[in-house]
Amino acid sequence: MGILAAAAAVALLYYGRVFFITVVIAIIIAFLLEPMVGFFMKLRFPRGLASFVVCSLWLMFLYFVGLGLYTEGVAMMDDLPAYSERINQLVDNASLRVEHFQENIYRAVVPRRFQDGVEPLPPPPEPAPSSSGRGRNNKKKQPDNEPPPIQEVRVRPEPTPVFNYIYGYLRSFYDVLLMASFVPFLVYFILSWRDHLRGRLLAMLEGDTRYTVSKALDGVAEMVRAYMIGNFLLGLLLSIASGLLFAVVKLPYWIVVAPMSGFLSLAPYIGMPLALIPPLVAALPRDLPALYLYLTAAVAMLHLLALNLLYPKFVGSRVHLNPLVVTIALMFWGTLWGGIGLLLAIPLTAAIKAIFDNVASLQHYGRLLGD
Repeated sequence: MGILAAAAAVALLYYGRVFFITVVIAIIIAFLLEPMVGFFMKLRFPRGLASFVVCSLWLMFLYFVGLGLYTEGVAMMDDLPAYSERINQLVDNASLRVEHFQENIYRAVVPRRFQDGVEPLPPPPEPAPSSSGRGRNNKKKQPDNEPPPIQEVRVRPEPTPVFNYIYGYLRSFYDVLLMASFVPFLVYFILSWRDHLRGRLLAMLEGDTRYTVSKALDGVAEMVRAYMIGNFLLGLLLSIASGLLFAVVKLPYWIVVAPMSGFLSLAPYIGMPLALIPPLVAALPRDLPALYLYLTAAVAMLHLLALNLLYPKFVGSRVHLNPLVVTIALMFWGTLWGGIGLLLAIPLTAAIKAIFDNVASLQHYGRLLGD
């Protein structure tokens, strides 16, 4: 029964991934905004009004961030011909190198006599004369009772219409946008109805169970909030450091490239390659190998510094997950939910560990997940 229940839960998480991702993101954002709601409530704001003000400020912040990215994107459109020309040049150079490599392999493997020209093939053997007769009528007659040969009929599958492909792609994109539009409303209702929902949930329980559930909820909220705030502060610090290093060499659009590189560097296991993409793409119009080397060294230095020194201080001390559990969690949630699952894997696993740590009968599982 336990195995069947686990399989059913995994199937439910996979087929309902858009719904669950939306709810999880809304809960995480609500955990992050809850201290601000508490601040406004100390100023004698009702919870509903405080939640509305905080959500409005959050949406305004996202609007200005999007406006800044859009402004820089419009400026990059003017330099698009330079980027396309440089990309075409790189592609042509790579094609020439591949052709030269293939020619060298051909010359090294194929014998020289076949390189100058193909040796003539021996003539095909002449057919043996038939003993039944000569001339055009010399054909083997089939018996009258033999059925005619069966011709093979091949059925060609109908090609998939382009309309169906476009419809399927737009339908999935529409589902994501539809669910994303619910996030602000979910966040507002989670914040404004927090006390009511918590009170009704605890009223359903009695005795020690009520205390255990209350403690587990507080532990999950604290764990997720500490993890997200720690990552945000670390990403902000990396963005500032990257901006200073990129501004020294006058990298184009370093104001946008630096935050992208800084926060992408926090991605588990693939952070360094992802953090290298924005600065190297921005430096394409400037054909300077020394600049590429400088950017690679700068990003690698910041990534290693953050991973070995800053990450344990900002994030590791709050999560307490061992590396094996982190790796398995990334594989599991990445398989279920794709790229967004990689970003949510650690906070989800940390929240599960927080529940285990606060339930007496499950504490041994929490120790198994811990560092």
